[in-house]
Amino acid sequence: MLMTTSDPTFDADEARRARNRRIEAVARWAVPLAVVIATVFIWHWWSNSTPQRGMIFPEPLKVWHRFIKDNAMLFGSLMVTLRITFLALAIAIIGGVALAILFTQSRLAELIFFPYAVILQVTPIVSIAPLIFIYVQDPLARVLICAWIVAFFPILSNTTLGLKSTDSNLRDLYDIYGATWWQKLLFLKLPSASPYFLGGLQIAGGLALIGAIVAEYVAGISGSGSGLAFRILEASYRLNYPRMFAALLMIASVGVIIFAATSFLSWFFLRKWHESALRRET
Repeated sequence: MLMTTSDPTFDADEARRARNRRIEAVARWAVPLAVVIATVFIWHWWSNSTPQRGMIFPEPLKVWHRFIKDNAMLFGSLMVTLRITFLALAIAIIGGVALAILFTQSRLAELIFFPYAVILQVTPIVSIAPLIFIYVQDPLARVLICAWIVAFFPILSNTTLGLKSTDSNLRDLYDIYGATWWQKLLFLKLPSASPYFLGGLQIAGGLALIGAIVAEYVAGISGSGSGLAFRILEASYRLNYPRMFAALLMIASVGVIIFAATSFLSWFFLRKWHESALRRET
């Protein structure tokens, strides 16, 4: 027996779904906010539990005051770190997508170059960085290469997987209609690979920031051109723990913003057709 729109059971089910959607919409923001507030309270309690802890683990208010006092210096260093991060991410996107297209078109190219990509991924960047700093003289280029190495592989591997996962029936259909290689790439393979690429972008965005911070630590760039990593080291040497925590929180906040931005891009481009972004009825 089919339910009609005037059926009481149908109306109750629709009301339940609407209520669940409202609860989910509120919880999506309320739960993370509650977690952050609880974390700040626990942090404040832990810092003030003993005088020794208060010295090496400053309370949130002290960190906030130090952030306000040093905001010009910290934001200047933040801009340096962000420039390296986004440049490395942009180069990783261009190089990763281009190499993924090459891999799907030439099996020989994949057999030759893919092992090198894997080696760069599995080798710790702190062990590669000293060699880079020997052979590369420009300080910015040194840090940029290190950040690029970390962010490159997720883009390459995810995009390659996406290009290889194109529906074989659609490929045959394109062949039947005589589509050129460029037409199949632009209108079939790249759209099909976009969910994989966007998933890799979410990973690579955070890794680019991590690579930039680690490279700054290893490089030890100081002065006006230094990033947030140097500010953390400088503050630790001077036992300026509030400044150290302020810089650390800035890095964490930027990481969250990058992840949120890449997640929004993924939702924006996939919201109308891909299962991962479609709103499910509960």
